[in-house]
Amino acid sequence: MSVVGPAVLAATCGYVLGSVPAAVVVAARRGVDIRAVGDRNPGYWNARQTLGWRAALPVLVVDAVKGAAAACIGMLVARWCAPGVWWLPYLGGLAAMVGHAWPLFARFRGGRCVLTFLGAIIAINPIESLLALVVCVVLLAVLRRFSLAVRIGVFALPVVQAFFDPRAHVAFTGAMMTLIGVRFAQAAVADANAAA
Repeated sequence: MSVVGPAVLAATCGYVLGSVPAAVVVAARRGVDIRAVGDRNPGYWNARQTLGWRAALPVLVVDAVKGAAAACIGMLVARWCAPGVWWLPYLGGLAAMVGHAWPLFARFRGGRCVLTFLGAIIAINPIESLLALVVCVVLLAVLRRFSLAVRIGVFALPVVQAFFDPRAHVAFTGAMMTLIGVRFAQAAVADANAAA
């Protein structure tokens, strides 16, 4: 049986879910264009700093849930249409990240997809994600720097995963994380161009 159809289904569903621009919608309801204020990233962190944590909480939830939902759809597609195709949940999660980064419903101007990645990877690898979270919490207690602890915790995930999963699974996680790196690099270039 061909895997093309199931792969297209998982990727399409993931992309459409990822394209839901939570930060843009939440900010617009308060008369703010989130892509024109703060660091101009239409994601949770900018929404939190611009609108406050209570207003930004739905952004956090939606951005993470759309990644998890896309990965779960990939799992269902794999179970029903392509048994044994382990990478369909990863593909769904990656497609959601692409949708978050270049959303269909927000003129292809999206965010950095960190929360969408986390939602997807927690759905796919809950045990490894929990262990990486423990690393993050310990580092937060020691370093007292939230952003650094989170970054190290996220990058610890594939290291932890390597103890449990086949290398191909770890490589797919790395590919998903590479997209985050690309989005941060694009933001840095845009900031440098704006400052020039």
